[in-house]
Amino acid sequence: MKVLIVDDEQAIRDALGRKLRREGFEVILCSDGLEGLRAFHAERPDLVILDIVMPGGMDGLTVCQRVREIAETPIMMLSAQAVTEDNIIEGLNAGADEYLIKPIRLNEFVARVNALLRRSQIVSTEADQGYNDGYLSIDLHRRHVHVAGRKIHLTPTEFKLLAILLENAGRVVTQRDLLEQVWGREYIDDVYYPRVYISQLRRKVEPDPANPVYVLTEHRIGYRFEKQLPSAPKSQ
Repeated sequence: MKVLIVDDEQAIRDALGRKLRREGFEVILCSDGLEGLRAFHAERPDLVILDIVMPGGMDGLTVCQRVREIAETPIMMLSAQAVTEDNIIEGLNAGADEYLIKPIRLNEFVARVNALLRRSQIVSTEADQGYNDGYLSIDLHRRHVHVAGRKIHLTPTEFKLLAILLENAGRVVTQRDLLEQVWGREYIDDVYYPRVYISQLRRKVEPDPANPVYVLTEHRIGYRFEKQLPSAPKSQ
């Protein structure tokens, strides 16, 4: 696996690179956003790790947006400050999959890199045939999602979340189970993740995100996917 690390702090960049190389990864190191974007086009890595704040007029969020315009490569953002839900939403809107807060514990870093790469792999479930009701179409094998005939982009994490809910259609998936199955055991304590990602997923697939018909909340328990009759559901 090939990993691109873009961070203007050389000590952090080198430490992360050394750790991943010891774990068997091929690593490309870049010191600013423009250099990182050029390396992405040239190297086509399997994972991109971006510092949010970088000099030179192209920060991590901008690089993330540029990558998302052409690829679904998983992206991890590095933040020097505590991450709030607003930060996560901003990153999700730019196309990020993950946040990690500095200072970075190297073993946790590797665990989260591996978890993110696992999430980006093709999903294989009993629902391999996918789902199509005329409004929402989900092709699990090709990783395609169409809403009202228009293809929409889901990040690898958003797609994995939707696939797990679809696999369990009609049944409640608890928040803990979602954290373990979608993000991995390393994320059991990140209880706000499902709520934020579910909100983003609804914004992309629901006719009316404020009144969802597909991804429903079971208060204080979890979420369930509800299949619809084969005709386009209407917004309320």
